[in-house]
Amino acid sequence: MPRYARWIVCSVMMMAVGTASASAQEACDRACLRTMLDQYLNAVIKHDPAAAPLVVGFRQTENAINVRPGNGVWKSVTALGAVQRRYLDPVSGQAAYYGTMEESGGTAIVTVRVRVEGRRLTEAEWYLARADDRSERSASARETAGQSSQPGLSVEEPAARSRRPGEPAVGSRHPRAHRQQLLRCDHVA
Repeated sequence: MPRYARWIVCSVMMMAVGTASASAQEACDRACLRTMLDQYLNAVIKHDPAAAPLVVGFRQTENAINVRPGNGVWKSVTALGAVQRRYLDPVSGQAAYYGTMEESGGTAIVTVRVRVEGRRLTEAEWYLARADDRSERSASARETAGQSSQPGLSVEEPAARSRRPGEPAVGSRHPRAHRQQLLRCDHVA
């Protein structure tokens, strides 16, 4: 075997060993994801971004707005609430928390998703719903509960709302009902 062929075979074997060990280091199983999520949540509660394993370009959003680590929830969250659900996905390297959190102003319903790469957090995405939130989603929720966000306006009960002419009932929107409705129609060929 020529000398350069041995060198190529040796190089390929070294690269294969190097990539296998690198991918083994980066893989994060369910236990790893849970640990990373808990470290992140505890760091947020402590108001200390240095306590979480964040990458240099860590990206965090709160209700779709970019927030620097150390601001936003890092300043307002004081403890985890009574409801705590954790969801772990080792295939995509992501973990999520759904539940309540205590803030300086009360309790908030929170969803947070974190991405883990190389056993470090690369991003966090927060959605928070607070009792005093005046966003459109909160106004919509109050209106469906029968409370208008604007004084002097009332919300009709669903039974009192009229449908447009020709609009099918909600139950007939189901695919099975739609199929049965088509079978009853006379089709012109």
